[in-house]
Parts: sequence; structure tokens; C-alpha cells
Amino acid sequence: MKTVKPNTLNLIVFRLIVVTTLLAGAVIIQLSTAVFLPLGPFYALVLGSYAVCLVFLMLYLWDSHEKMQAGAQIIVDVLIISVLVYITGGIGGHLYVLYIFPIIAAGLVLPGRAAYLTASLAAILFGFMTDGMFYGLIPYYKADQPRETSAGLVLYTIFLAWALFFAIAYLFARFGRNARRSREALEQIQHELQIKERLAEAGQMSALIAHEIRNPLAAISGAVQVLQAELKPAGEAAELMGIVLRESRRVSQTIDQFLNLASPGPQEFALFRPEEIIRETLTLLRMSGDLDDKVVVEGDFANGTSEFYGSSAQFKQVVWNLLRNALTSMPEGGVLRVDCSRGPGPALSLRIVDTGRGMTPQEQERIFEPFFSASPGGRGLGLAVVRRIVEDYRGTIGVQSEPGRGTEFRLTLPDRAVPGKDR
Repeated sequence: MKTVKPNTLNLIVFRLIVVTTLLAGAVIIQLSTAVFLPLGPFYALVLGSYAVCLVFLMLYLWDSHEKMQAGAQIIVDVLIISVLVYITGGIGGHLYVLYIFPIIAAGLVLPGRAAYLTASLAAILFGFMTDGMFYGLIPYYKADQPRETSAGLVLYTIFLAWALFFAIAYLFARFGRNARRSREALEQIQHELQIKERLAEAGQMSALIAHEIRNPLAAISGAVQVLQAELKPAGEAAELMGIVLRESRRVSQTIDQFLNLASPGPQEFALFRPEEIIRETLTLLRMSGDLDDKVVVEGDFANGTSEFYGSSAQFKQVVWNLLRNALTSMPEGGVLRVDCSRGPGPALSLRIVDTGRGMTPQEQERIFEPFFSASPGGRGLGLAVVRRIVEDYRGTIGVQSEPGRGTEFRLTLPDRAVPGKDR
């Protein structure tokens, strides 16, 4: 819908230009010669075209159904041209070439088969009008208008016009399709640039946060742990100390996410078993209370023994963030499926599926953006970190989701070369 509205306005402007050009041409011819086709109906048709432009401009400003408006404009243009062709004598007036303008507009403005449908409508109206006037079924607008007397010439002109209509439809439908694809690719590039800009902002913010908060936070957390061990508080005091420690850990995790997102440090690469990392992460989630008995864990990771060469710390970050995201989307419980396997090719495949609230298409488009979160209370950093790690591995990650039916993440991490080992 975003790419249709500007073209709808261009369609109105283009119509104004064409109508004004025809009007100027008629005035010039009228001033230069006394012999011309009837101008009264022509001027009335021009005035009606201006009125149509005004109506569609008001609809453009007040209504949001741009595609419907564009389709209606093109149909009205074909009808106006048909009336103009009729009052100028059909084939004898030679204005049937004006049909190509709404065909071009349909190819550029509307997707799909709009150009072919417009060409079909123009061909039907022109063919019916021309044959009807030739065989006397439709009277000429004025009795003294020039008439064709050869059926062969009439048929030849009709088929030639039809060929022109559909050739224009083919060319501009293809051009419009390519233009829309280019526009979508450009929008995707702009979207990626926005993400990169936000990553740069995250780098600046993370450095400041780490410097100003991390050391004091560690001191506060350490002091509370010492007091907790010495005083052994009970009741409300114990609960308050527990809250301080939990919130300190939460803030510390946020700082770590910023640092991992913006300025990751050097990673150590070695062989590790991905399935063991998954099991350890699930155990940590159970101990922290994020994973409880309301969630059923399934998958083929339990007995895996494959080895992968890479950073076990990075892989643990990926698994942790994806599992946390899945559990956050299932506050009332559900099914969590984790599949980990080798392939396709020399790569590691990870699939995490939940039965949570799911995401809208708009949320899916932005789910990997820093600081955007589809979950209430989310910070929008975990999935951004996952995306960065996958990109570092030159891997792929995709998401499929539907509101109310859960979410599925699929990612592939290519194997890195093991030093001293033939691949």
C-alpha cells in the first residue's frame, strides 16, 4: 500500500496534463481554422474530466483505499476516451490511440494483470463501437462525419489497435513489475541501513552504560551478598535483599546485551557439542524460574552427539536469547520444541518453535531491530544480538509466525574451518 498512494496522485496529475494538452490543442486548431469537429461536446468532455480529477483528488486526500481509487480512475478514463472517440467519428477521428494512456497508467500504478484488463476493456469498447457504427447498429454522432466503406479496412484497423493495446500492456506491465521490485529492494536496503545506524547508536550507549553503571552495580551486588551471608535476614528483609540481587543481575544482563550487540570482544573457537549447550541452557532457565512445568519441552536435541567448530559462548547466547524469547511469548504455558541437526551441507541447523502468542507481519519485519520488542517489557536486544552473531558466521536466520499460533525460528550456521584438519 505504501507504493500505491504516490502513484495514485501522479495518475491525477497525469490526467490533468493530458486533458489540458488536448484542450490547448483544440483551442489552437479552432483559432487557426473554421473547419473542425464539433467543439461543444469536446469542451463539455474536458470540463467533465476536470471535475473527475477534482473528485478523485478529494478521495485521495480523505480516503485510504488507494488501489480501489486507482482502478476506478483508470476505468473512468477508458470510458471518457470511448466517448471522445465516438464523438470524433470512431476510426475516422484517429483518437483511439488515447486508449494507450490508461493502459500505461494501469501497468505502472497497479500490480498484477491490471494493464491487460485495461487493454481488454479498451479493446472491447473500441471494437464494439467501431463495428456498431460501421454496420449501422450505433448511429454516428453527426450525420456528416466521414465513414469507412471497406469492411476489410475496418477489421484491419481494429486488429491493429488491439495489437497496439496489448503490446503496450505487456511492456508496461513488465516495466511496472520490475519497478516495484526495485522499489521493494531499495526499501529493504534502507531498512538495513536503519538497523546499522541503530547498532552504531547501541555501541555509543553501551560504552557509556558500561562505564557509568557496571562497576557501581557490581559493588552494590557484592555488598548485599556479604550482608546477606553475615546477617542471614528473614521475612521481608530477606525478600528485599533478594529483589536487589535479582534486579542487579537483570541490569547486568542488559549491559552485557549492549556490549555483545555493539562491540563484541574476541571469541575463542573450539569444537563443542551444540546439544550439550542446549541442555545446559534449559537447565539454567529452569533454575531461574523462566522455564516451569507449564511448558512442555520437545525436540531431537536430547541425544545428539555432533561436534561443531565455533564459539561456544556465542552459540550459548543465540540459544539463550531464542529460548527466552519463546518462553516470554508463552506466559500461560505451551509447547517448546528445539531441534538441532547437521545440514544442509557442512552446517549446523537450529529450529526453535513455540506455541505462544505469535507475531503480526509488521512485528516480524522489525523483530531483529535493536530496541524493538514484540513482548511487553522487552528491551529489544536479544534478537538483535542473535542476528549479529548469525551474520558474523555468514549464516541465515528466518522467522515464521502467526498471531495466536506461535512462532518458529530457523537458523543455519556454516562450519568454520578447523585448524590443522582437512575439511
